Amino acid sequence: MWKYISFALVSTSKFMFTPLAGPAAGLTFLETFIACLIGGYISASIFYFGSSYFMKLSIERQARRVKKAKLKGKAIPVKKKFTKSNRRIIAYKQKIGRYFSYWFFPLFFSIPLGTIIVAKFYKHNRQTFPMIIFFLTLDCFIITSGAYYIKDLVL
Repeated sequence: MWKYISFALVSTSKFMFTPLAGPAAGLTFLETFIACLIGGYISASIFYFGSSYFMKLSIERQARRVKKAKLKGKAIPVKKKFTKSNRRIIAYKQKIGRYFSYWFFPLFFSIPLGTIIVAKFYKHNRQTFPMIIFFLTLDCFIITSGAYYIKDLVL
């Protein structure tokens, strides 16, 4: 039981690599797939539906820092809103389209960060969350299949 819970908890943030540990832990393909999928679904749900809260929290924290700096009399450095990394993310969004974004950002940036980015760009679209769930399921199946295929080749 604890193996399944630990796999689900680890896959909430390290979704791409957790299925690779399934064969080493002695889990079957289906056990690994379901445990990792549950963790991915939980993380995607929390961070997609809580994304507006997390973005609001970030803005408030920055405002408190600026206010605190003003009270101390420190010079407040103007924070660039359009940084190099932000520019790169916007360029990817425009070049690759939303379906690729649904797949790419949660898988390669981790589910929490990737889901918040996708929600920031596409929350107005009704199919965004179902597509994130679809691509997480597809990714989990492919990664878990690859891990068990390699295990069978090696052993």
